[in-house]
Amino acid sequence: MDADSLRWLGYPAATLTTLAFVPQAWLTLRTRNVEGISASTYVAFTIGVSLWLVYGLAIKDWALIASNSITLPMAASILFIKLQEDKRARGRKASGA
Repeated sequence: MDADSLRWLGYPAATLTTLAFVPQAWLTLRTRNVEGISASTYVAFTIGVSLWLVYGLAIKDWALIASNSITLPMAASILFIKLQEDKRARGRKASGA
């Protein structure tokens, strides 16, 4: 398979992986329920998506640029909510509530 054919393989892959992430992001943003979410996983995931975006920009790969530009704000939002909710839970425990 030549390089151009492989490049076109990236578009459906990027579309599917980005779309697969949307329901989780939507549910988390809507309910703020992050009990089953690992903060360390989302830290690593958000950093990884950021690095993929930088890499895509560096090599001018539009599949990487588009998918990671969409996924990064979703992942960062979930991470922010997770950290915020964990902080609230620690506060409730400390106050005995």
